[in-house]
Amino acid sequence: MKKYITLLLFTLPAFLFAQLKESKEELIAQVKANPSRVETLKTIQRVGGYDPDYKELRDLFKGLDKSVRRSPEGKQFGFYLKRLENSSVGKKAPAITQLTPEGEPFSLSDLRGKYVLIEFWASWCPDCRKANPNLVKTYNTFKDKNFEILGVSFDRKFEDWVAAIEKDNLDWKHISDLQSWQNAAGTLYGVRAIPQNILVDPEGVIVARNLHDEALNTKLRELL
Repeated sequence: MKKYITLLLFTLPAFLFAQLKESKEELIAQVKANPSRVETLKTIQRVGGYDPDYKELRDLFKGLDKSVRRSPEGKQFGFYLKRLENSSVGKKAPAITQLTPEGEPFSLSDLRGKYVLIEFWASWCPDCRKANPNLVKTYNTFKDKNFEILGVSFDRKFEDWVAAIEKDNLDWKHISDLQSWQNAAGTLYGVRAIPQNILVDPEGVIVARNLHDEALNTKLRELL
């Protein structure tokens, strides 16, 4: 199973956590055993892992004491769950507008009428860079079949972002606000791990989340 760079809930963005040893069942048991502890919110985040199911996390969150849910950390987690819900399969993709490397504003809506893969990544993310060659192959296979990619970078340094685009031959649309983990689009889509992606249909509806490599190719062949 691939490891993905993930942001630890309620810590500074520079602090990333590695894949943890506890099983999902053990983590859920910890949540249910500690409903009155604010720290349990971190455990719920770990239950979600790389590809969180907002319904599962919402149900665990609702099982916490009111004091935890109404705490500043609890309110923050509630906002996160709402963003996950709003960017789940079947929902209208939230609007995105950020700047291209050329300094021009570009929006997700500019690609309306195409299937669009919103790809969250960064030049400093090893797994993102490792995945890029396969993504390039996918793009070259489907780009003439009503398919486009919109890269949303979690970079902070403009030079690193542009250099990675060129070096990895990423010949699709790219945008960023250069705010790293505080990227506004990433926050809007509840993204706390990269690489991560959202597949949007021509009407702007989310049809899949976090498809990579052959799973992505299979889905695109089905749709296109």
